[in-house]
Amino acid sequence: MTPNPREAIGRRKTELDTPCLLIDLDRLDENLQKMQGRVKAAGKALRPHAKTHKCSTLAKMQIANGAIGACAAKIAEAEALVAAGISGVLLTGPVAGRPKADRLVALLERAPFLIAVVDDPAGIELLEARLAAAGRRLDVLLDLDVGQHRTGVPPARAAALAETIRACPHLRLRGVQAYAGHLQHIPRYADRKLASREALRQAAAVFRELRERASSCDIFSGSGTGTARIDLAIPELTELQAGSYALMDAEYLAIESADGSEEADYAPALTLLTTVVSGPHGRQVTVDAGLKAIYRDGGKPRVIHPDYRRLQYEWFGDEYGRLVAPDRACLLPAPGTVLELIVSHCDPTVNLFDQFLVTRAERVIDVWPIDLRGRCQ
Repeated sequence: MTPNPREAIGRRKTELDTPCLLIDLDRLDENLQKMQGRVKAAGKALRPHAKTHKCSTLAKMQIANGAIGACAAKIAEAEALVAAGISGVLLTGPVAGRPKADRLVALLERAPFLIAVVDDPAGIELLEARLAAAGRRLDVLLDLDVGQHRTGVPPARAAALAETIRACPHLRLRGVQAYAGHLQHIPRYADRKLASREALRQAAAVFRELRERASSCDIFSGSGTGTARIDLAIPELTELQAGSYALMDAEYLAIESADGSEEADYAPALTLLTTVVSGPHGRQVTVDAGLKAIYRDGGKPRVIHPDYRRLQYEWFGDEYGRLVAPDRACLLPAPGTVLELIVSHCDPTVNLFDQFLVTRAERVIDVWPIDLRGRCQ
């Protein structure tokens, strides 16, 4: 019989079954307040990306701290956020194909102020047709490709696509989106700053032009955790989409902060507990967190136990990982030892679990469902 996750409430971290995901509530609060404070001081808005934590409870915390809504990568995420009572949802991925267009139009019945992005004439034509059939209108942002080449229209073609949108009576152009995901993990802060300013300079020029032609164009949305402090200095940017700052991971902890130090700008609120299940085998032990518990791409997971910080995590199959001692002087934990790791990449690792165990002072105080998990459509 599968245990009830809420039975963990009151237990110490070392008493928990593993692998499991933890959120340190004090660190999370610190991260939320720090980002919100910086954004407010710069006179901008924060619409954090829910694709990071996939948890409507956490999204509501962000809104309670001052966020104007939440971003969703896919229509299924947007549906879950709206179902949880969250308003101000921005769908950051373009809608392609009639099934997605019909789901988006249907969602407008419950979320009339939802905003979507567009980057293609055919997609715009499809949305206009489905909206017209339903008698609804939709606010959209023009998605700009500022160098990542994943989605978006090149800035040079933005004006022509804006005219296509304006010709559609059921679409209202509200501004632009420009997300430079390829720049978020540039190691040196100075290099990241230079690259982000150049990328968003192009988007800012497009936004100024659109705003001059229509007063309804009042949103310039973009940025991420790695460039947030840099992008706050861009006058045209109106709102930030950063998401990972809330939880953090090894990939973000590996980049320089604004002062050039290696100390992270935000605290690692998300960790994973794992148990040593076998060993020692030479200079390594086996733990119960493998590919099914920690996403592989990104940074290297870090052990944060004071006695075992030097151990290096390596993936060791679907079910297992291994902790390798770099030399003979490094201690190896005995079977049964519970260890805490900073995960490699928070977004896809979160998608492997059903709930967060929320902790304070080494004990579980709550359980939050990861209710956006698996919503990849």
